[in-house]
Amino acid sequence: MGVGDPLTPTGRVILGMVGLGKTTGYDIKQLVDRSTRFFWAASYGQIYPELRRLEQAGLLRGHEEPTGGRLRTVYELTDAGHRALEEWLGSDLDLVGEMRDEGMLKLFFSDLAGPERQLQIVRQMREALERKHAQLSALHSHASAMSSGPRLTLEYGLGATTWMIGWCRETERRLSGREAA
Repeated sequence: MGVGDPLTPTGRVILGMVGLGKTTGYDIKQLVDRSTRFFWAASYGQIYPELRRLEQAGLLRGHEEPTGGRLRTVYELTDAGHRALEEWLGSDLDLVGEMRDEGMLKLFFSDLAGPERQLQIVRQMREALERKHAQLSALHSHASAMSSGPRLTLEYGLGATTWMIGWCRETERRLSGREAA
């Protein structure tokens, strides 16, 4: 990846996290798991190679620091990294919403498994959404301490999961009525 090449989605997450002060791969992964994973996940297997690519492209600068007897690489944005992040944030690129949801994938193919399984899939989806909503609600108790971007994103997540839970409940009701017929 050259400096002029478009950032990968994982690269965008990493530049943003480093911009927020998360300076190691471990720190980035921890914040992803508590925040963006609800809409944009990243694994260690994606983060560490991307950190190296971003450093090679001149967007990050890393240096070794000892921590508890181990060396860890601490990263900071370079001037080019700041510019790349600002360009992406200010770009007019289409905001493509991509959802990767295995429950929806199973639901799409559920006609192959029969009505009982279809209803079970929707119930499992609702239960997973209820757990996600509970996690988001727990984060919401700290919303007043959040900057506006994370707070607005959290509010969006709460609204979306509330709607999806309602859809699942209504769909369960309809599918249960179909089975009784």
